[in-house]
Amino acid sequence: MLIRDHFVHYKNSRLHYAKGGSGGRAMLMFHGFGQSLHVFQDWVAHLEQEYTLYAFDLYFHGSSTWPARDPLEKADWKKILEQFFAQEKIDRFELAGFSMGGKFVLAATELFPARVDRVILIAPDGIKTSFWYSLATYPIATRALFKSMVLKPNRLYRLIKILRALHVVDRGLLRFAESQMNTEEKRRRVYYSWVYFRHLKFDVTRVSALLNQNNVSLLMITGRYDKIITTRNMAAFTKKVMRHKLVELEAGHNDLVVKAGSQQAIMERSIS
Repeated sequence: MLIRDHFVHYKNSRLHYAKGGSGGRAMLMFHGFGQSLHVFQDWVAHLEQEYTLYAFDLYFHGSSTWPARDPLEKADWKKILEQFFAQEKIDRFELAGFSMGGKFVLAATELFPARVDRVILIAPDGIKTSFWYSLATYPIATRALFKSMVLKPNRLYRLIKILRALHVVDRGLLRFAESQMNTEEKRRRVYYSWVYFRHLKFDVTRVSALLNQNNVSLLMITGRYDKIITTRNMAAFTKKVMRHKLVELEAGHNDLVVKAGSQQAIMERSIS
């Protein structure tokens, strides 16, 4: 099980993580939007003999905080991880990230490719950015409109109603949006996460080249019923990586990380 609270303090922020397992391999795990590090409990139960596992609360989630002033830059993330590695005396490691947590995994891969042994991405954000994500975060004018929806949700509900009537967005996506933004706390978290993580962007060709150059294996896990991040959209990136495996589970988006935790696929490190 995950035990003990640990923190990485950087400037006016704090990154919360918990530690579990007693194995000789290190794995860093990052959850998705609206979750906490506890979503990885099943992973620890399956991997604790072989790994020491570090599960993180993303900023604006759980006990992690980020000052709502400046966006998180990749340079910040590098310094934060360097401090974490020093605290835990970690040299080499594996990475696992679900949905929004995939952005933090991809950033860590870019920053420390020579120290990564394996990357596990579960329906990750950051590979193929949606039009709606870009509209909400760029440019400043549309960000301001999106922020107004946080404070005045009737605007958001009217927009969703219009989109549903026009049939320009999948109904499953609209239901997902409604479920993630049905309270002010959730809407603020969406806004903060989208706006303050907006500089965590990636060139997938460059990322795949780094994986290949450093002989890093990639395990991509997707859900057959996932309307948010589809297997089809991940396949183009996966094929660029020489040592890769693509596993599609009988799952939608929200339950994917839990179902992935019980899969033998996460134990199989040898990928040809």
